[in-house]
Amino acid sequence: MLDEIFIAILFFALMLIFRWAFQTLPDERWQIIGCLPYMKLTDGSWQGWNLTWYGFFNAVAVVFAVCMFLIMTGSLSIPLIAGLSLLTLLLAICLPAAKILAFLIEKKSNTFTVGGASFIGIIAAPWIISFTNATAGKWLSFNIPPINALTAMSIAYTLGEGIGRLACISFGCCYGKPLADYSPLINKIFQRHNFIFSGKTKKIAYAHELDGQQVIPVQAITAVIYSLTGLAGCYLFLKGFTTAAFVLTLIVTQLWRALSEFMRADYRGEGKISVYQIMALIACLYGFLIVYIFNETSAGTPDLVLGVAALWNPALLIFLLALWVAIFFYSGKSMVTTSLIEIHVLREKI
Repeated sequence: MLDEIFIAILFFALMLIFRWAFQTLPDERWQIIGCLPYMKLTDGSWQGWNLTWYGFFNAVAVVFAVCMFLIMTGSLSIPLIAGLSLLTLLLAICLPAAKILAFLIEKKSNTFTVGGASFIGIIAAPWIISFTNATAGKWLSFNIPPINALTAMSIAYTLGEGIGRLACISFGCCYGKPLADYSPLINKIFQRHNFIFSGKTKKIAYAHELDGQQVIPVQAITAVIYSLTGLAGCYLFLKGFTTAAFVLTLIVTQLWRALSEFMRADYRGEGKISVYQIMALIACLYGFLIVYIFNETSAGTPDLVLGVAALWNPALLIFLLALWVAIFFYSGKSMVTTSLIEIHVLREKI
């Protein structure tokens, strides 16, 4: 019964957050969270760095995904140091890949690609696990069951990206095509449930001038599909259906990534079929290969209480806070917008 309560709490919490976010985040004021002055200009004003809600929600998504991963590995009594070793290596590879692949595919140096980063993560994850077992595992006397760790990673990624789509809504990126481009049937379906973005600094405005128009809420659809899939995968994992949970989360996320791009209006590279779509389909096939290669006896039935208890560690909480701050500044400092700040004394307050 504890497993069902845990999943239900996550479900209702996410749905409440999404209901607020889908109504609120397309608005102009939910792009910039704050400005930091860094260079004084000749007229006495300051040029500022813009810190975005994109970075805030990305940081929340990553930390939430990490927590879910550690809960699942902890539920199998996998040592905390083992889980953190895996995550550190994976993040060290995927975070730079998000910018490098965006530059190689889209020829843009100031953007990120979650699709590209996830593809690299899927490809690298099994070998990172093997490397960790062969190095830190031998030194610290632990062994990480590959299929269990891969499943925990896949579920955590699925849930994390579900929340991460809120970052795209706030920044106005990864946006859908205008309803005006679709048939009357599609217009009828999305007549009440669409996005209208406001603000000239949102990507949908400066890239395609689609601000103020009704567009397909592809980010919201993705957030809901990924979150529901992640919760279903988590429940299967907790009940011992590890392989099923891995296949479900991997196939749904990658197939939807491939299909959803047909609904998107933002630039995804040249050609009718993007590199990201090809990556997603390759990841699906690769996932079945990994299941075949790393097929093994389950590490046992997970114990959710052990998993949640694994988070109650002061050093871990400090690590999660530091990770949040690092991701926030890494992805949240806007490179495509700037600000002018005037700082003066309020004489009437003296």
